[in-house]
Amino acid sequence: MAFRKAFQVACGIAGTAAVVVAAAATTQRRGEGRVEAAAAVSWSPSPPLEQRAAAGWDFNWDKREPISLMKPNKKNKDNAEDFTAQLENYKVKATRHIFLIRHSQYNLSASTDKERILTSLGREQAELTGQRLASLGLKYDILIHSSMTRAKETATIISKYLPGLEMMSCDLLREGAPIEPVPPVSHWKPEAMQYHEDGARIEAAFRRYIHRADLKQENDSYEIIVCHANVIRYFVCRALQFPPEGWLRMCLNNGSITWLTIHPNGRVALRTLGDTGFMPPDKLSR
Repeated sequence: MAFRKAFQVACGIAGTAAVVVAAAATTQRRGEGRVEAAAAVSWSPSPPLEQRAAAGWDFNWDKREPISLMKPNKKNKDNAEDFTAQLENYKVKATRHIFLIRHSQYNLSASTDKERILTSLGREQAELTGQRLASLGLKYDILIHSSMTRAKETATIISKYLPGLEMMSCDLLREGAPIEPVPPVSHWKPEAMQYHEDGARIEAAFRRYIHRADLKQENDSYEIIVCHANVIRYFVCRALQFPPEGWLRMCLNNGSITWLTIHPNGRVALRTLGDTGFMPPDKLSR
């Protein structure tokens, strides 16, 4: 504890990189193993826990605070009234509702993505998920899905219950290893290169899809994203500003619904996490 306090005083807020490297060294000295040290020095955009706690909620987490959206030549702070009036023009008006759907059960014994099609149970699960989304009575704007076979098939079945809804495929949403989990697990150990490649891609997907509404958006939107458990869990951690290394502590059933709400002021609410209460017990799988 004494070392931690001395370390905090010495580092202050001199820089995230220095803190991360020192934290990794501390972890190694404590003998907690290579895995946690690697997680600490990863490319992850999250600062150390102590710094996050001190800073509180970062309202500009998506770089869409009004001051960030203003062009540099318009940031005339000398005239307070004019500056305040200009800021009003850069305030987001609408709320985004994002439904993150985990794909249904698929053929785990297949060796290629093309062969990893939904099982008969998986098709039933997708039907139930589609029915549930339709029953909410919302006017959905778009259905985006991962380009992997199991996600495409799940999205196609769901779309039957939402006629006319635009569909779009995205490679960024493919399953992968977002960041080395803490605590580590023994049954799943991807190579460091996989974390390096998948992590950057999944972070790019987060930045593309999880953010406040555009300035031109006048009405609230309802968007569906069909993808994968690792991607969804990472998105939830990042959106709620929890340590992203904790993503593997959550479990999601096949066909489950996770509902994120992003308000105009940057606040994020998790309305449901992995909801499958609409499925009979004999239709559940993970």
